[in-house]
Amino acid sequence: MKKLTREWVRKAEADYRVAVKVGRGAEPLHDAVCFHCQQSAEKYLKGLMEELGLSVPKTHDLDLLRTALQPHHPALKPLKRGLTFLTRFAVDIRYPGESASKRAAKAALRWAGRVRTVARGLLGIRERRRRK
Repeated sequence: MKKLTREWVRKAEADYRVAVKVGRGAEPLHDAVCFHCQQSAEKYLKGLMEELGLSVPKTHDLDLLRTALQPHHPALKPLKRGLTFLTRFAVDIRYPGESASKRAAKAALRWAGRVRTVARGLLGIRERRRRK
């Protein structure tokens, strides 16, 4: 794996872990959960692009990234609906006037987890087993 790809994955994983940790917390920080889910998915997709040697655009539109990757990774096609959903949380959710519900945060976590699983599989990253 390319060094820059590893950096994308490291940052994507950090966003995913933040989203999961905040999502499990007692305080309802649904906006933050949704934002970090979107960021995780975006960085995983950009990592896939980097690994393929594709130009990585400065965009938050996850379906645009999926479309660019589609010829190389058809396994991303079933994620279209989720990526469109997550794209909503890239920018506006961070400002007044927009708020995410608990239901949206749970859905964002599910979709981010699916994107993570597919992307890590495509990159050949195996899950480490945790010691008990």
